[in-house]
Amino acid sequence: MTLDNALNYAIEHNKTLKNAKFEIDKSSQRIKENIAIGLPQINASLDYTNYLGAEASIQFNSSVPATTIEFNPTSNFNATVTQLIFNGNFYVGIQLLKLTKTITEQSYQKNELDVKEQTIDSYCMILASERISRIIQVNKTNAELIYEKTRNLANAGIVEQTDVKKLSVMVASVDNALKSSERQVELGYNLLRLQLGLASDQEIKLLSSLEDIAKQYITNTILSDTFNIQNNVDYKLVSLQGEIAKKNINLKKTNYLPSLVAYYSHTEKIQKSFFDMTPKNVLGLTLDIPVLSSGQRLAQLKQAKIDFDINTNTKELLTEQLTLQERQLRYNYKTLAEQYATQKVNVDIAKEVLDKMNLKYQQGVVSSLELTSANNDYLNAETTFTNIILQLLNAEMTLRKINNKL
Repeated sequence: MTLDNALNYAIEHNKTLKNAKFEIDKSSQRIKENIAIGLPQINASLDYTNYLGAEASIQFNSSVPATTIEFNPTSNFNATVTQLIFNGNFYVGIQLLKLTKTITEQSYQKNELDVKEQTIDSYCMILASERISRIIQVNKTNAELIYEKTRNLANAGIVEQTDVKKLSVMVASVDNALKSSERQVELGYNLLRLQLGLASDQEIKLLSSLEDIAKQYITNTILSDTFNIQNNVDYKLVSLQGEIAKKNINLKKTNYLPSLVAYYSHTEKIQKSFFDMTPKNVLGLTLDIPVLSSGQRLAQLKQAKIDFDINTNTKELLTEQLTLQERQLRYNYKTLAEQYATQKVNVDIAKEVLDKMNLKYQQGVVSSLELTSANNDYLNAETTFTNIILQLLNAEMTLRKINNKL
């Protein structure tokens, strides 16, 4: 897969993003659940009662014989309809839930930016490690050829054995560097599999090259864009939290308002006693009026106002932090871009010096120590150049991320 393929695949299959999508769906269902509270509610019940032959004796006057009433078995079917007419908490609560869903959606966007950044980092780390491995492999092959030639010359008595020993150390160092680079490649693949939501043994073939990615992203166009903090995801989240804090103040104010509920009940007598005065139909209203809470509601309202003040200060602090962070990221990017151009020239020079040293060593003009030094300089130059590419790409991604343009 190319880098673009990897990004699209990660957005679709990353486990963290899947959970974030589930949270959005859950928020939608929570809104529907609470809206349903304000809609008509119908409940039905069916009961049966047997008094096991119990009787009641009633005598209204001592001169009149007592009347015996037998408790017959009874059975009723009851249906009750309730409707919320007014409740301040209900209406403000729906608004709060809608804001909560918006925060969940913004959180998903933030997670998506994180996954994109981590996927690009893993992809580029693999390419960088593979690039260094290829360079070290070529360098190792050349070092081994020179080592074999020098050992043959030493066996013939033409050069000193110490030169052979020095070259053997160089070969061993290059071999250790190669093994370390190969382990770094495998680590990168494991991280990429994690971001893509793939199995740990899934094979991946990368089609983009580090040079292509550098050409695509290292364009300096991001520096020409003006930082608009309104686009930043963290700023959006804090702003939404401020709206929630404001709505929460209104929610606490509604605790002072009454609540009105209407209800209608119908009872059908399936089996009734001889003496039954229960009406079949009942219609009523229930008005709940808050009178005295001994300061509880006032304390809750003041706490909500304090939460809003805290959010206001947090928002101002975040604005300052993001502005300074974006400015510092621009400085870092410019510095790395300058180092990138310089180190690219340094690699070409180091490679040219190494090629000449190899030729001179074969001609007996330079010593093995000088050849080893040139070889180390070239490896260091390539490693430094590759690391600068990664740092520059990371700086580019961080700038894009803070501007929400990744």
